Amino acid sequence: MAQARLNTEYNDEIVSNLQERFEYDNVMAVPKLKKVVVNCGIGEAVENEKLIDTITENLATITGQRPVTTKAKKSISNFKIRKGQPIGCKVTLRGKRMYEFLDRLINLALPRTRDFQGVPDSSFDGGGNYTLGIKEHTIFPEINTEEVEHLHGLDITFVTSAETDEEAYALLEEFGMPFQKRN
Repeated sequence: MAQARLNTEYNDEIVSNLQERFEYDNVMAVPKLKKVVVNCGIGEAVENEKLIDTITENLATITGQRPVTTKAKKSISNFKIRKGQPIGCKVTLRGKRMYEFLDRLINLALPRTRDFQGVPDSSFDGGGNYTLGIKEHTIFPEINTEEVEHLHGLDITFVTSAETDEEAYALLEEFGMPFQKRN
């Protein structure tokens, strides 16, 4: 089985670039991408339960993996949510699928975003993880825009083994993540 393009690039170039940049003694200390979590919270699912099926189908098409439905942990009367009610779905990608999704996101989906100026570099969590919010799922080429009835956004979290945000930023930048230019 062939490796994904970005996985090969990581092993061949990115590891040595990061090792040189941060002066790691051991190759195993170089940060790596552990997993990518694609999450979609669906507030309107309270009124329309068929919406969850549609969004689950869209997420499966985008990621190539079947999503898991997330359920409410507790009841909140102001939002008309009961405990155990489906309120979203998520997919956790690892290995080859993760690298292929990252490749499609960076090279196909993000450039298709209207008025794209780059992704913000302020969404790091302090522990080396990065979360990116996407307003429309239609930027992915797998989605046929003519058949879309309901637009929805999604959150993509990149979980890395980096200990600092600077290391995680450098790792994602090496993968080709188009961060906004700093002034």
